[in-house]
Amino acid sequence: MNTGSQSTNEHREKAKSLGVIGIAIITVSDTRTEATDGNGKWLREQITALGHQVTGYRIIRDEPDQVAAVLDELAATEARILLWNGGTGIAPRDTTFDVLSRKMEKTLPGFGELFRMLSFEVVGAAAMLSRATAGVYKGKLVVSTPGSPNAVQLAWTRLLAPELEHLAWEVIR
Repeated sequence: MNTGSQSTNEHREKAKSLGVIGIAIITVSDTRTEATDGNGKWLREQITALGHQVTGYRIIRDEPDQVAAVLDELAATEARILLWNGGTGIAPRDTTFDVLSRKMEKTLPGFGELFRMLSFEVVGAAAMLSRATAGVYKGKLVVSTPGSPNAVQLAWTRLLAPELEHLAWEVIR
């Protein structure tokens, strides 16, 4: 696998100097609780295994006012990355993408494109139903994935973990 150009590799090296990265986890669900939030537990384990810190954790309903309020609340904290899971589908109750996309100051279309490409390898054409997205809001990287455990794990292992420091560095350099 190609690991990047010389400038990308230089950026990755500079990004390593960031130290511990604060990451907030937001689970969007009408039914999950802290006890049943497997995604939140799994992400917490992955984040700490890389030596980073979970600086915020919320479970909220997929209500536009709650999504907007938590985005603003966590964007004002020390978290550099806000990881959202859930609410990215096209059902009437799925509003997370709509709220986040209206608030993004910069978008990273490549995240959603790559996520759907990788997801296609697993679920086929149903990957087109995902509105996974990423962007920047108030100097924070915002990443939003579907709420299925497979989707969260795919996004983390294939896209986020390999570039975590680089992503966190790019939004503040």
